[in-house]
Amino acid sequence: MNKLSVVIITYNEERNIGRCIDSVKNIADEVVVLDSMSTDNTVEIAKQKHARVFSHPFEGHIEQKNKVLSLATHSFVLSLDADEAIDPTLEASILKAKESDPYASYNMNRCTWYGGRFIRHGSWYPDRKVRLFNREVAYWGGENPHDRIEFKTPQKSRHLKGDIIHYPYYRFNEHHKKLESYTSQTALIYYKKNRKAPAYKIILSPWVAFMKSYVLKLGFLDGIQGFTIAFMNAYASFSRYAKLRDMYTYEDPNTSKP
Repeated sequence: MNKLSVVIITYNEERNIGRCIDSVKNIADEVVVLDSMSTDNTVEIAKQKHARVFSHPFEGHIEQKNKVLSLATHSFVLSLDADEAIDPTLEASILKAKESDPYASYNMNRCTWYGGRFIRHGSWYPDRKVRLFNREVAYWGGENPHDRIEFKTPQKSRHLKGDIIHYPYYRFNEHHKKLESYTSQTALIYYKKNRKAPAYKIILSPWVAFMKSYVLKLGFLDGIQGFTIAFMNAYASFSRYAKLRDMYTYEDPNTSKP
């Protein structure tokens, strides 16, 4: 049987890290946590759960995730965020993958718990992710905060049954706060790439985002939660372009291009 390292990055995740580690206890040969100098009980809880815990100042999501990969003992790794856990079906799928000759890459669906229910439609599901892979041929790429697994050479990816369960927000204001942070970072990336923010983008992109999530992807089947997600997607689209337009209008020196 192939051995598996589960790798997790953390910062002030005391309400989530225990659940995350408990969910992989039957599949992990080791759990490696890289903490970004938490000020709560994250580190203590992870150690109580017998994780190998390291600390490193936060340099970006991509940088932290690549750092924790380098700390893993085994080549076969499952990468999880602290606010995630695996369901029993995915656990069984991963155990089967460990027993056979593993592919270089496996993908799986991610299901989010939001507003008191699991979201099964709209832009948040199936939200397929590559999270189980051979770290010898893979690394985290993309642009912060939007990281993704990339490969040194082309690889086929096998889909696993089961879900990663995601618990990103406990209150609506947490959703709004994260959205504001992400749209600011995305606007800055666009600005440095000389992308523009014409008026039609600011006006039309929110409507497109809402209709795609709520109507085309059947978000309305998730009730008021589905409407809220679609509305926030629309606001995010508006916000990133409005912030980008501000950068061009006021030429903030803190957003100067390289």
